[in-house]
Amino acid sequence: MSQNNTGGKCPVMHGANSTGSRNVMNWWPEALNLDILHQHDRKTNPLGEDFDYREEVKALDFDAIKKDLHALMNDSQDWWPADWGHYGGLMIRMAWHSTGTYRIADGRGGGGTGNQRFAPISSWPDNVSLDKARRLLWPIKKKYGNKISWADLIILAGTVAYESMGLPSYGFSFGREDIWHPEKDIYWGAEKEWLAPSDERYEDVDKPDTLENPLAAVQMGLIYVNPEGVNGKPDPLKTGEQVRVTFARMAMNDEETAALTAGGHTVGKCHGNGDADALGAEPEAADVEEQGMGWSNPNMKGKASNAVTSGIEGAWTTHPTKFDMGYFDLLFGYEWELKKSPAGAWQWEPIDMPNEVKPVDASDPSIRHNPIMTDADMAMKKDPKYRAICEKFMADPEYFRDCFARAWFKLTHRDMGPKARYIGPEVPAGDLIWQDPIPAGSTDYCEEVVKEKIAESGLSIGDMVSTAWDSARTYRGSDMRGGANGARIRLAPQKDWEGNEPARLARVLKVYEQISADSGASVADVIVLAGSVGIEQAAKAAGYNVRVPFLKGRGDATDEMTDAESFEPLEPVADAFRNWLKKDYAVKPEELLLDRAQLMGLTAPEMTVLVGGMRMLGTNHSGTKHGIFTDREGHLTNDFFVNLTDMGNAWKPAGNGLYEIRDRNSDQVKWSASRVDLVFGSNSILRSYAEVYAQDDNQEKFVKDFVAAWTKVMNADRFDVQK
Repeated sequence: MSQNNTGGKCPVMHGANSTGSRNVMNWWPEALNLDILHQHDRKTNPLGEDFDYREEVKALDFDAIKKDLHALMNDSQDWWPADWGHYGGLMIRMAWHSTGTYRIADGRGGGGTGNQRFAPISSWPDNVSLDKARRLLWPIKKKYGNKISWADLIILAGTVAYESMGLPSYGFSFGREDIWHPEKDIYWGAEKEWLAPSDERYEDVDKPDTLENPLAAVQMGLIYVNPEGVNGKPDPLKTGEQVRVTFARMAMNDEETAALTAGGHTVGKCHGNGDADALGAEPEAADVEEQGMGWSNPNMKGKASNAVTSGIEGAWTTHPTKFDMGYFDLLFGYEWELKKSPAGAWQWEPIDMPNEVKPVDASDPSIRHNPIMTDADMAMKKDPKYRAICEKFMADPEYFRDCFARAWFKLTHRDMGPKARYIGPEVPAGDLIWQDPIPAGSTDYCEEVVKEKIAESGLSIGDMVSTAWDSARTYRGSDMRGGANGARIRLAPQKDWEGNEPARLARVLKVYEQISADSGASVADVIVLAGSVGIEQAAKAAGYNVRVPFLKGRGDATDEMTDAESFEPLEPVADAFRNWLKKDYAVKPEELLLDRAQLMGLTAPEMTVLVGGMRMLGTNHSGTKHGIFTDREGHLTNDFFVNLTDMGNAWKPAGNGLYEIRDRNSDQVKWSASRVDLVFGSNSILRSYAEVYAQDDNQEKFVKDFVAAWTKVMNADRFDVQK
């Protein structure tokens, strides 16, 4: 085989893939990074634009795939043998760690996208060996192909694992769609190293509620808390407080937390029988011959009992492949003392436990070992609130089984959104309050009659558009919560949020409720329809006759259907679309804009046209005039972009984060602006969009694009009419 002589030079141009190259953000780290709006481009999806997973999965043979998963649980394989010949513990951990990244602050994380396949989650220290669990599932994924996503399969495997160990499932839904690229837009913490001391995430590590928002895990690379204790120092009471805050940030109360801890540790084991330093690199750093698997163990020798993951070594119960009450029997039936595992990790072991009560070795049934407890387990015994709950469980095993089954269902479905998105034969019949239930709304009314009543109400365009926007902007594509459906803007806590201008909101809602009563339309439909009326009026004033698309059928939720506390994290602290900040933050206003736009599922052009249009419609919070670059407020024109890009204007700081727009020749003040307004002229990417909408030949395009983006926001939560 001949080889070209290149004079010792590599024939491949180095650049984007070179570890020494610098990108735009390296050179200008303070520049606004719009990557958050460009995630999951359709070009990354190998299944094509026409593929609809939520339709495809309906053709899945549900019984057959569950039968295959049940068979897999005991099909121990030489390349990665199962503990006690049962993969249940491993599959449960995989599913748990997939869903357990969910946090209520921004709805991000969770198991709804199959993101465990990608960095950084695939290579977190807490996820050692889960690469093996997914490879064990590969033959099943290969067999059923496009009819089952990785996201669904991962969660289903954990649920079936519990069934195979004796716990009837509360239910299961299919419908989670895979992503095909790492979710680089999720903030997992600012640490520069794995498992850095948790102090870096807290104002005061002794006060768990000072954990940095939106984070839930206590250290970089962990799902929940450090199993050895706070910063690796055992103290069950301190650990218990961290557990409480961490699980609360996953939307779990104390009873659900205790049930999940006990039920999760009723089966399986921890692995720490060896030297953790001897493990190979994590998947993202492993060499090509590892084929995407990591943490190679030179001491494995085909025996599961020699595995190393958390560093803690041992099972929690006497029978780790059965769902029983063994966890409580051992935790509360014996005294426990601190010891070190073979890998050097702190763990709790029983004092004077009879040999026959101890679990057998994961590979050799002739050997028995002490069971273990983590510091979080000991918190269930030492923390008075958790202990009381556990005693209630011990007194009523069926109640415990039901509580755990429900908590597991919530854990694995919390980020799926409303029940209208659920698919499959095992979807539970009843509604659960954390699913944010909404009754069906009426479609038996005349849309035009309602629009006439709205138009005659005397409300301003700003009132109509702002109220519709405030109702819809709560939608989060991260966990499909919020949105206009349900009209929860009428209820606590939303009706009292500062960002919703409570006094103005109450005045507008009084009008809408009367229109609803007179017409038969839900208040939710009236709110959205009024936004349409306002936009159509403003477009007509600008010389364009448009009709804003509208879907009937939204329902009105009640207080009884609403877990008010769970909606508190949805409260906006800023809304750049309405040019409002609750207070000054370390994060720049324009970065808050990007975060909100991404959660709402907007593209950068959609975000741009919405901001420009909202300014012209007079929707600024509290009626401020910042960014209203026009003398035609209430007309849906492209004046915002025209005057933003007009080189006859100069821009000067005016203090308090505001700017003055002055005539370049006369120096007269023409308008005021916020940072959010000016970023559409200063950022090169956003300016390119602004220039499109400022062009003389794109005035009509601006109106059409605004209406399309607006309609997308209003209908984002209409899962009742989506596939």
